[in-house]
Amino acid sequence: MSARAIWKGAISFGLVHVPVALYPASQDTGIDFDWLDKRSMDPVGYQRINKRTGKVIQSSDIVKGVKQDDGEYVLLSDEQIKAAYPAATQTIEIETFVKAMEIPFLLLEKPYYLEPLGKGERVYALLREAMFEAGVIGISRVVMHAREHLAALIPMGPGLVLNTIRWATEIRPVKDLKLPPEGRTAAGLKPTELQMATQLIGDMTTRWEAERFEDRFVNAVQALLDRKIEAGDTRTVAPLEEAPPTSTSNVVDLTELLARSLAQHKQTAPATRQARSGRASTTPKPAGSRRA
Repeated sequence: MSARAIWKGAISFGLVHVPVALYPASQDTGIDFDWLDKRSMDPVGYQRINKRTGKVIQSSDIVKGVKQDDGEYVLLSDEQIKAAYPAATQTIEIETFVKAMEIPFLLLEKPYYLEPLGKGERVYALLREAMFEAGVIGISRVVMHAREHLAALIPMGPGLVLNTIRWATEIRPVKDLKLPPEGRTAAGLKPTELQMATQLIGDMTTRWEAERFEDRFVNAVQALLDRKIEAGDTRTVAPLEEAPPTSTSNVVDLTELLARSLAQHKQTAPATRQARSGRASTTPKPAGSRRA
């Protein structure tokens, strides 16, 4: 891929490790507006300002601080943060597998592509195909940019996609909104209204094809730009001066590692099932296709 890998590590699958590189799977396609001073056509940039002195400071002079209740700050460097949780910064650890339909769309955040590194192609393919066969996605954790993310590991075509998931605490409760009550009777809906609405939805239902949809706002703005350029309505802006290696371990005996992982899981499964029995469970839904 032409993009640069933003993270390198390994997928932890039981005792098996799949060395991978992480690439952004999405890109911004909107119109990129620059800020300009309309009086002089000089570029207007973002600056880091010391709030007490009002002076611009360099990025190298900035440190991370966490404010305490008494007003004092605890300072942490990037190296200290990484050392505090070293294993997680190098591993995408799969904690459990779930049906894809059990993850609400509200929680999905940002997708990334995973590419196998070194001699990890076979184990990569094994994990991908096994997930397809089981109709599941993996729920994992990954640390990027000094922050831990919950993520869904999704088999998609020939690859694996890592889609970060928002934490439950990041979702605002819906109870604060004034919404109509659930249920057709409680909402005061007439049977004929519901029937016609259902029929209309059925008539409008098609197969999902992402290519059918485009950003019409961007197209309209780009057309406006083209008309201005053609009319010579442009201004000149004077240019300004532009102010971790990870070891990839080879898998010696994949069958042995899988057998050991299964044996290890059987030892911990009774306690895990007992802990989960007290939680509300969601009825699994049919797995999607390979193009999920």
